[in-house]
Amino acid sequence: MNDRLEFLKTATPFNRLPIDVLEEVAELLQEVIHPKEAVIYLQDVSKLRGIDLIVEGEYETFFYDSQQNKRLIEISPPGSCYGGVSVLLNKKRSLRTVIARKGTRVYFLHRRDFRALCQAYEDFFQYFTHRYGQQMLNPEYAHFLRPDHKAGGQNYIASDQLYSRRLETVELRDVIACPGSTPIHEVARRMAAARTSCYFITNDEPNASIIGYVTDITLRDKVVAGLLDANQPVATIMDAPVVDIDSQAFVYEAVLRMFRTKTRYLLVKKADEYIGFISRNKLLSDQAQSPFVFIQAVKQTLSVRELKRRWEQVPNMVYQLLDRGVKPEIVNQIISSVSDTIALKVIEGVIQEQGPPPAKFAFIVLGSEGRKEQTLLTDQDNAIIYEDKANEQREAVRAYFLEFARIVSERLNNIGFSFCEGGLMAMNPKWTHSLSHWKRNYTAWMTEANQETVMKFSSFFDCRYLYGEESLVTELQDHLRAELQGRLDRFLYYMANNALQYEPPLTFFRNIRTFTQGSQQVFDLKKTMTPIVDLVRVYALRQQIFTTNTGERMALLNEQNVFTDKEYQELLHAYYYLMGIRLKKQAQQIINDRTPPTNYLDPRTLTQVEQVTLKETFKVISDFQVKIRVSFTKTL
Repeated sequence: MNDRLEFLKTATPFNRLPIDVLEEVAELLQEVIHPKEAVIYLQDVSKLRGIDLIVEGEYETFFYDSQQNKRLIEISPPGSCYGGVSVLLNKKRSLRTVIARKGTRVYFLHRRDFRALCQAYEDFFQYFTHRYGQQMLNPEYAHFLRPDHKAGGQNYIASDQLYSRRLETVELRDVIACPGSTPIHEVARRMAAARTSCYFITNDEPNASIIGYVTDITLRDKVVAGLLDANQPVATIMDAPVVDIDSQAFVYEAVLRMFRTKTRYLLVKKADEYIGFISRNKLLSDQAQSPFVFIQAVKQTLSVRELKRRWEQVPNMVYQLLDRGVKPEIVNQIISSVSDTIALKVIEGVIQEQGPPPAKFAFIVLGSEGRKEQTLLTDQDNAIIYEDKANEQREAVRAYFLEFARIVSERLNNIGFSFCEGGLMAMNPKWTHSLSHWKRNYTAWMTEANQETVMKFSSFFDCRYLYGEESLVTELQDHLRAELQGRLDRFLYYMANNALQYEPPLTFFRNIRTFTQGSQQVFDLKKTMTPIVDLVRVYALRQQIFTTNTGERMALLNEQNVFTDKEYQELLHAYYYLMGIRLKKQAQQIINDRTPPTNYLDPRTLTQVEQVTLKETFKVISDFQVKIRVSFTKTL
């Protein structure tokens, strides 16, 4: 008995209990010896009768992936215990698979007695929940653990090949190319002989590089339909620029790039050398019922009514993707791709009706649209930049774009993208301007910054080109880059202070702070995520990073050593953990409740596992707010 008591005095967290309690616990312990090495618990299958305290020997714990490979292996030495988190937070089922080494000796404590200790001693209980929360901040750990799957369900790494397969594993076509001086008819002959619908074009230099390409459609539209002389150099009709991607990219990344660049062919490179190319049709046909087939269907839609019907199908797709284990950041990209495709169809339709624009212009999207982080509760945030024109043309040019913007916004509203309550839309005369006017806007916001203007206009620093003349957006970014060269301590101070306006809803006693909404006690998921968006944005601006997506900004800040690897992983996981909860809840509201989606969440609807993870996520945000307070607000 004395041996057991002495052991408990050194074993965490039992060493936190009073000595008289330990004496009682020592009498409850049962000794178990494992004479040979064996699997004693299977992840999410074995139901635990209690917890094990390892006295001699060790446990090896891990997850099995879909190929039965061991992942996240941990060794539990003497003095450690196994089973506490499983009993408390996973309906008594083992979180991991456990192998006991030969000769391992443990003390077993029944779950009834263990739970009694947890109820009586908060510090003892918090040890297990805090440990679990810390583990859930590891994206790989959270990935293998699916708290919402049914007992005996399958843990898996990827839902299908679309999200797990890299381009290097895809069968590529050989790159066939010829100089731009080659006659058109000769290229057509070579294409027929090679049975290829795409032929790449190089310059005429000794070390030729690819500068464009021709396709069957190029020959049809530019040569046959245009009655062009087929003896002319192929460079006169080629399409450009070429779009490439690294062989390490995932299949879904390749498809998304094709949609965003409106190209049907991608060159695939490895170590700066092209190893082949692939067509969009090939990738899509391989994906059968993937979301990208859905996006292709949206591209072929002809009416606003049909676009509305397509948008109404998105919640089901989102729910299925999340339920199958697809990462929230990928789901965000898919929603944004569908949204972009719908907006482009609307814009092209309005231009076809109104006639050609009287000036070059760019239609830009802002806020969550600009960051490619749209959810199912989304409104319109957009603006128009048009080229500067002579005085006598300005009025007519402005009138065209305001009317154009009005029709676009009304059609988007009819489809399901509601009007922005704050009027942040191109149809508002405040947000349709010439390039020079936009430059003056940004200069004023940055040099005359105060808390009110920064809060009001911060979303303009998330602007993303969608349609038109991209060079106008590039020129505006060059202007922004030049402004950031100056001393903008005041501007950065207020931008940083913006990230401190909302505190994560965590009380001093680590409860979730809520407010009343109808019959529920809720907190606002969007506001909880906002500090992450704001703090990452201000660091990106300081580093002159003009990528708008929050996750991509984090990665670049990590590359520049602004965020350590640990900070980057924790913040990334915190952001997309909240995003996953937000997206799934909104999809469920639309599909199951048939109610408009909201950003409100009642924490009582979450499992205890999810609540623990949520609290750790809040703590990560609070820690970063301290970092930003030190980094920026000391400057003034």
